[in-house]
Amino acid sequence: MKKLAIITSHPIQYNAPLFRLLTARGNIRLKVFYTWGQTKTGLVYDPDFQKEFQWDIPLQEGYEKEFIENISPNPSAGNFKGIDNKDLIERIDAYNPDALLVYGWSFRSHLKAIRFFKGKRKIIFRGDSTLLDEPTGFSIKKTARRIFLKWVYRYIDIALYTGEANRQYFLKHGLSETQLIYAPHAIENERFFDIDAEYVTRAKAWRKQLNISDYELVFLFAGKLESKKDPLLLFDAFKEINAQHMHLIFAGNGVLELELKQRAKDDERVHFLDFQNQQSMPVVYRLADVFVLPSKGPGETWGLSINEAMACGKPVIVSDKCGGASDLVQGNGIIFSSGKKEELKKAMLYFADNPAEREKMSSMSLKQIAGFSISEIANSIENIV
Repeated sequence: MKKLAIITSHPIQYNAPLFRLLTARGNIRLKVFYTWGQTKTGLVYDPDFQKEFQWDIPLQEGYEKEFIENISPNPSAGNFKGIDNKDLIERIDAYNPDALLVYGWSFRSHLKAIRFFKGKRKIIFRGDSTLLDEPTGFSIKKTARRIFLKWVYRYIDIALYTGEANRQYFLKHGLSETQLIYAPHAIENERFFDIDAEYVTRAKAWRKQLNISDYELVFLFAGKLESKKDPLLLFDAFKEINAQHMHLIFAGNGVLELELKQRAKDDERVHFLDFQNQQSMPVVYRLADVFVLPSKGPGETWGLSINEAMACGKPVIVSDKCGGASDLVQGNGIIFSSGKKEELKKAMLYFADNPAEREKMSSMSLKQIAGFSISEIANSIENIV
């Protein structure tokens, strides 16, 4: 059986189901090497929240794994020097894989492993960067970065691209079409489906607690309340619409939380929910009629919350700065220009004025998300290995 070594920083809720599926299918053998060794307990420090948290779903079960000691004096997944393993290469060598799948190059240990194993093992790379935030025109900084990234990707044999924006990024940095294999950005769709209507029932009860009636229209933002995701634009658009039978829910915390709450003051149409862990999210999305991700970047490389909302059967409004917008939004929502409040207002009013279209787009979201599945990623990986 062919063997695959996976190098990634720490257990992530979007990746663990893939590792379990590949193991269960048994077409290849895999072992995951977690390089941010301090996360073995399941606790991860979030610098935006300035606290540790732990996901409430299993992330370390059902596949072979090893946590590698991270000797960085400031361990973190937020910078290049934050992950530095003294014996990662030796551990991988001992496993003797046929191929390596590396998530992200921008850690000292990851880049070192990519360079060391080039020509010795097949190097598969997974990253979701795009060119959406790249400034137009010439700049020395942009040119220097382009040269550097072309050097990095010389060590890659195959890149698993997530969607069209990510594909264009890889092509721009020296990879050829023959080196690119499609593996769509996906979530564990089944976990968000509502086979027995339990989530809908819980969401109706929660809406009642929030004093939202069944006939009122609810828009939802779910994520960190930070500048990159631009929740202030959504708030301002909602306030200017000033409709009495519309509500806006912000689910999450972040640096903009206090400002948003101060702006909302006593507006009973605006609701704030603290950070919700994974088991609650299928209910949270069902509080809403329409999901909105108004991100302006930089760094909104995909927007997996869009996948989650679609798996809950929600139509979506997303900005064109979301890397997954053009791939995901196909007859099930509206894409607007980032930062353009009038466009966002127009999209929100469209859903307010066209309830039949909301129902149609809800069905389209469920149909569309079927093509963005973890099994599709597994197929691509198995075929390569």
